[in-house]
Amino acid sequence: MNKSLEAAAAAFQFLSRFPVRYEIPFTPEVQQRSVVYYPLVGAAIGAVVCAVGWALGYVLPSLPLAVLLLIVWTALTGGLHLDGLMDSADALLSHRSRDRMLEIMKDSRVGAMGVIACVLVLMLKAALIASLYEVAEGAWKAWTLMLVLAPIWSRWVMVYAMFRWETARGSEGLASLFRGLSGRRVFQSFVLAFVLTCAGAVFVLASVEENAVRFTIGLGVLLLPLAAYIAGVMVGSRINRRLGGLTGDTYGALNELVETLLLLWMVFMLSLT
Repeated sequence: MNKSLEAAAAAFQFLSRFPVRYEIPFTPEVQQRSVVYYPLVGAAIGAVVCAVGWALGYVLPSLPLAVLLLIVWTALTGGLHLDGLMDSADALLSHRSRDRMLEIMKDSRVGAMGVIACVLVLMLKAALIASLYEVAEGAWKAWTLMLVLAPIWSRWVMVYAMFRWETARGSEGLASLFRGLSGRRVFQSFVLAFVLTCAGAVFVLASVEENAVRFTIGLGVLLLPLAAYIAGVMVGSRINRRLGGLTGDTYGALNELVETLLLLWMVFMLSLT
């Protein structure tokens, strides 16, 4: 297996439950090469969710459909990022010392703050997904492109976070695999995310007849990378101030929160039409 294919396989194995049946060495070198393909994993997850939504959007009401899509979404990730969100919430919302917060994140048990954070995020995601189907009316297929784009850019934000902020535990923990990540990898990941976004936008916008709707969707998509960057910096900086760096759990939390904020961004753009 060549290095590019190995890196892509490693990304899918690490971030998803897609059946990739290759023995990939779990080393810092391979994992750092794999981050280039994180947006591709997000696109694959989003494409499956979007396809299910398109198939069932004609027969199910918006709210049950949104919950079903969240179940598919979570199953495809194995709940990896939600687990990070819960552990991070337990720690960061405990108002303890930095060392104590890091200990809390290592605990496999989930506390009250973690459960509350997970439930609220899932509820908000369900409401936002339902809004895309409910309000968009005839153009809902185009608007639900966000179900592909949000996981693309939330995963790119994780890559950027690995580059920008130090690891809270130094050379220990999962995050240490990505210490010293080069800016070149981040840029390559950004280019892939941008290409995937352009391809999806061209495909969907071609199906929209109304110029006003096409313009609003196009503007929303055009500003999406900036929205992802701003959301990632705001959330990541806050976590970094509290912990003096990021951890594997906070990468997952960052993904979930940015994903949710990007869905909120598109619903906001939808309200402008």
